[in-house]
Amino acid sequence: MYTFDEKPVMPKGFTCASRNCGIKEEGDDLAIFYSEKTAEAAAVFTRNLVPGAPVIAGREIIKKAKLQAVVVNSRVSNVGTGDEGVKRAYRMSAAASEELNCNEDEVIMSSTGVIAVPLPVEKIEAGLVGMKADLCADPLVGARGIMTTDTYAKAISISCDKYTLTIVGKGSGMIEPNMATMLVYAFTDAEIAASDLDAVLRVSVNQSFNMLSIDTDTSTSDTVVAMANGLAGKVDLDEFQERFSAACIRMTEMLARDGEGASKLLKIIIEEAVDEKQAKVYARAMVNSPLIKTMSHGCDPNIGRMLMALGKCFDNDLDVAKLELIVNDVTVFVDSVKTDFDEKALRESIDSEEVVFKVKIGLGKGTATAYGCDLTHGYVDENAAYYSS
Repeated sequence: MYTFDEKPVMPKGFTCASRNCGIKEEGDDLAIFYSEKTAEAAAVFTRNLVPGAPVIAGREIIKKAKLQAVVVNSRVSNVGTGDEGVKRAYRMSAAASEELNCNEDEVIMSSTGVIAVPLPVEKIEAGLVGMKADLCADPLVGARGIMTTDTYAKAISISCDKYTLTIVGKGSGMIEPNMATMLVYAFTDAEIAASDLDAVLRVSVNQSFNMLSIDTDTSTSDTVVAMANGLAGKVDLDEFQERFSAACIRMTEMLARDGEGASKLLKIIIEEAVDEKQAKVYARAMVNSPLIKTMSHGCDPNIGRMLMALGKCFDNDLDVAKLELIVNDVTVFVDSVKTDFDEKALRESIDSEEVVFKVKIGLGKGTATAYGCDLTHGYVDENAAYYSS
């Protein structure tokens, strides 16, 4: 278990800034993250078959495995905008590279917000002018510029004697495993080769962001970028992997807690499945179930919701006699029957900021954990008018 810094900071050599460039009526809508030297880089993107223009461009840019900056706008996602959208994405990176005096092919861009609206790139280009003078070491400043329906800016740091790792993220809705609209940027001053950084990133994403679901909808814009500028020197790769994974899981939990309309974090822990693949199927079936989400919101200890969600995974092995269901450390089902648990006490336990569902399948050693949130009236209210918000 790692201790996170009380106040997040950018690692050595990294800075960021944000401002309002006129895309939003109020609040920051443009952010830059900058390394004083070119960094080793890796990234993963959404698997949605209708990717945004920044994802299309980003996949090409990251092939070099070198980045010096990230430029991000919110409110308009530059998705469903054709060839012109891709051109405007590259105009973003060109404008940022000019302002930051770095190579254009070492600046990656992201956009988040409404789909099928032309990117107001002229506002972004004008907004970037003079932005280098605003660069600071507080990652929360940059985090403010990438928010859409998030209720607060999200950034965390985990430091040790040798290096610092900082993660900035946003995402409240249209989030489902296979890149959970989610943007995440990881910065470190550790010296890590791009190939190793890519491997670390993929392992960590598989344990965290790919196990995050708010509403089962896979965004067109999901992006996770990692940059390592090496200013802190070489580090132990295994130890770095552990810290990186821990930080990604912490950010995943933050994103889940701040899901659109959410009032609590849901954690679905699957144990004793045949293998990891099967465990993930069960975990995702439960975290995506509207009935489990609403039972959590209503503090309703209805174990039938859990049995239903597991039982609908038709292509998986399941022996009800071996199942054990546990909610917030209370065993509610074992030996094929409901236990005689204190319903009132369990209702009170579910009425909290975090609900943990643990399922022991009893068939093997496969494990998986999924992260999500409850389903509330707030989610409907937020998304019923998102286009005009």
